[in-house]
Amino acid sequence: MKRTPLARPRLLATALSLVLCGTAAAQDPATPSPAEYKEMGELMQELAALKASYAQEVRRLRELDMRMQALQARVSGRVAPEGVAADTAVAVGPAAAPSPAPAPTPATPAQLDAAAPPSPSPPPQEGYASSAEDAQRAQEEESRSVADVKQQNQALFNQRLILENSVSYNRYDRKQLTLNGFLALDAIFLGNIAIENVESDTLNYNFAARWGLSPRLTLNLDVPYIARKTVYQKGGAGGAAASIAQEQTTGTGLGDVSASANYKLFGERGFLPETVLNFGVTAPTGREPYGIPWEVLERDEDDFIRFAVPEEQPTGNGVWQATVGLSAVKTTDPAILFGNIGYVHSFAGEFDDLDNNPATTNPGEVKLGRAFYFGAGVAFAFNERTSLSISLSDRLNARARTRYENADWIKVIGSDANAATFNLGVTHALNADTTVVGLLGIGLTPDAPDFNLTFKVPYML
Repeated sequence: MKRTPLARPRLLATALSLVLCGTAAAQDPATPSPAEYKEMGELMQELAALKASYAQEVRRLRELDMRMQALQARVSGRVAPEGVAADTAVAVGPAAAPSPAPAPTPATPAQLDAAAPPSPSPPPQEGYASSAEDAQRAQEEESRSVADVKQQNQALFNQRLILENSVSYNRYDRKQLTLNGFLALDAIFLGNIAIENVESDTLNYNFAARWGLSPRLTLNLDVPYIARKTVYQKGGAGGAAASIAQEQTTGTGLGDVSASANYKLFGERGFLPETVLNFGVTAPTGREPYGIPWEVLERDEDDFIRFAVPEEQPTGNGVWQATVGLSAVKTTDPAILFGNIGYVHSFAGEFDDLDNNPATTNPGEVKLGRAFYFGAGVAFAFNERTSLSISLSDRLNARARTRYENADWIKVIGSDANAATFNLGVTHALNADTTVVGLLGIGLTPDAPDFNLTFKVPYML
């Protein structure tokens, strides 16, 4: 059949419309078939199974990580050596987790999430680490309570600078019966009976700085400021046994500043504890107790002083002192054992006046007695932040000696002391840098304070 020229454009238009219809059909697919629905359901089931398997492997990794941390803590004394954090990161990082099996067709994670709603991730379980950072943080928090106990009993050598503010309160009450007379027929006392009572309250603010020079050496500086109030009571005032005289004196000022150093002899290994050598010196920056004038409140007819009190209270010892000691800490999960022992040597000091009588001046020398101190205790870590400590400490002081010009040394009767104290302490870490420490000391001997209450706040920079 012969086509006319007008029929050729009609054929071209018809062919072009057919091509355009085919292209539109390719771009807009028809409704999915039942087979496609079935295949999509199978893929979703397979994806859910893989996610469940992945969650199980993550939990197993967490358990293995915590077991490894506990083993490292027992082997190295609850202090992770250098490099463990990096090794743990390699062992428990996301790269070590088993990757889900590949799907039959390549697909990106975004496409898989679009195909099926994501199942919720397993909730984090307390004590487990889901990543390397969490594992390292758990290891650091686990040893925090141990570090706080070490800080209070010896020193921390892994901190550059620690600033500590502390406030302590001491209560001292001592009664003494004074007999001034003689016994008749070995049974009847003839004379005056007087009861003396001394009550002292001391508030001490101490600022301390701990500077770690190296992993084995730490320098310390303690600057105290002391406020004291003492009440003196004396029975038998005016010769009457029922009369009581009372006077109060106070004193405030800078105390004796001390500088010390801690040197780690060896760390904790095996059955041996971590042992630290302590040595320091105390300067007589406070007000010395020698030569302070006394106020006479009562005299007898023969000018015998019956009752006199100092005009102000001292804030220091007045002499240089040197201290050397050893402290040790041993961790035995969950308990922490600690102890210390030391010696204090006092150097002789010269003073313009040793007499308390304001009418006379007697220069001379004073040498305080040697002192030995020791203590031991145990601390229990309740958790990674809080610990409770129980300890017993004792300090033995020998008699002091005085010597006036061109005279021999004389021992001061009653200057020796045995001060034993039972201590209870609680440490709690507020955050990574700040710790609160509360201490209660109960005196066990007459020479020790009745009780001592101390609050400390060390801040790590």
